[in-house]
Amino acid sequence: MFWIIAAIFSAFFAGLTSILAMCGIKKTDSDLATAIRTIVVLIFSWVMVFIVGSQSAISEIKPMSFLFLILSGLATGASWICYFKALSMGNINKVVPIDKSSTILTVLLAIICFGETSNLVVKLIATTILAVGIFLMVEKKKADKGEEGKGWMIYAVLAAVFAALTSILAKVGISGVESNLGTAIRTGVVLVMAWIIVFVRGKQKQLAALDKKELVFISLSGIATGASWLCYYYAIQTGSVSVVVPIDKLSIIFTVTFSYIVFKEKLSKKAFLGLAMMVAGTLLMTFFN
Repeated sequence: MFWIIAAIFSAFFAGLTSILAMCGIKKTDSDLATAIRTIVVLIFSWVMVFIVGSQSAISEIKPMSFLFLILSGLATGASWICYFKALSMGNINKVVPIDKSSTILTVLLAIICFGETSNLVVKLIATTILAVGIFLMVEKKKADKGEEGKGWMIYAVLAAVFAALTSILAKVGISGVESNLGTAIRTGVVLVMAWIIVFVRGKQKQLAALDKKELVFISLSGIATGASWLCYYYAIQTGSVSVVVPIDKLSIIFTVTFSYIVFKEKLSKKAFLGLAMMVAGTLLMTFFN
């Protein structure tokens, strides 16, 4: 059951990542921030690889596993770019729940692709509760100050879709691959993708004027992401994807708590009910697995 503990730690660090990232993209372009923080995650990932001594196993990775690790990395890169763009445009307490809707798609894909059909009825009921909770959290009201229309929602939805694909592709890619090594390889793919986007859009020119305080927060978010990833991919390698993913999505509890403390963003009664339903759906899926 150690994989469940790893999934919980993954949720904590993921929740912390959102807050730290939000502090780092007030002035900094979201694409540039994504590229910078990926450098930190890559360093963190490879340090862990050498600590556990799995670097020599890279030559033993099968071509098919390598392919899916690369595809997973591309999906992760796309998810990150969309997610941080959404954060830079919208309210964190609305962006995060939409991003967490990737749980629903992931659970359904895990059932179809990996045959994870144990307690199928419970999983479907829990997924429905999650969906209703997400709907309640994303309130329809006048745009908050700083929000740019509905653009943030489009990016948040895309982030969720790519995040779901990441989990499924990674499950195939890390089969027989040490989790830390798999994370490091995927991060390398994300790094290349992120910087290609920065240079194609000519945003590298903004590096000279980068706010030093925001750079610190971006770097810290990268460290938190690295820690979350390592816990997450250990969990899905040794546990059930349809359970690990929902637990990881409990990071929304930490995000909401931290956003209230740091940004003074409060939840309405309706949104709080939605949060409670998301937690209930997650716990239902976890304890009846």
